[in-house]
Amino acid sequence: MAAAKAKVIDNLVQIMYNMLMKNDYMPSNMAAVPPDEATALNPLVLSFVGDAVHTLFVRVKLAATCKGKTNILHSYAASQVNAKRQSNAMHAIEGILKEDEANIFLRARNAKVHSLPKNTSVQDYKSASGFEAVIGYLYLIGNHKRLNELMETAYGADFI
Repeated sequence: MAAAKAKVIDNLVQIMYNMLMKNDYMPSNMAAVPPDEATALNPLVLSFVGDAVHTLFVRVKLAATCKGKTNILHSYAASQVNAKRQSNAMHAIEGILKEDEANIFLRARNAKVHSLPKNTSVQDYKSASGFEAVIGYLYLIGNHKRLNELMETAYGADFI
């Protein structure tokens, strides 16, 4: 019984990983937002969306590549989805951003925030917000190929 359950879970993880690698992030009933409309959104709204997409990327990648208990996977995911790691990811991709992506990053980085997490610097938090905004922007406009390219560059071989 346990072997059958493990096989079902492995199959589900493989389906999720294939969706991620095929850049198939968008639900089928949701159309992409036109770039000019996405650009007009508050940059912190783009960060809000980007945070969710980033978390999904990390969790699916972990589930597909690590065999472990969920508490271990959760701990490792939490170590990857934080302001310091997102700031590092931003530094890894900033040299390859296109003009529209760089503008989104700057708007989010410079947005006024009213609170900060306890265990991070202001600089890391603002850079992380910019990273999330770029990810959110690409997700919303439906440019999943570019989104995947940036995520793979950001995480590279040192992901696990």
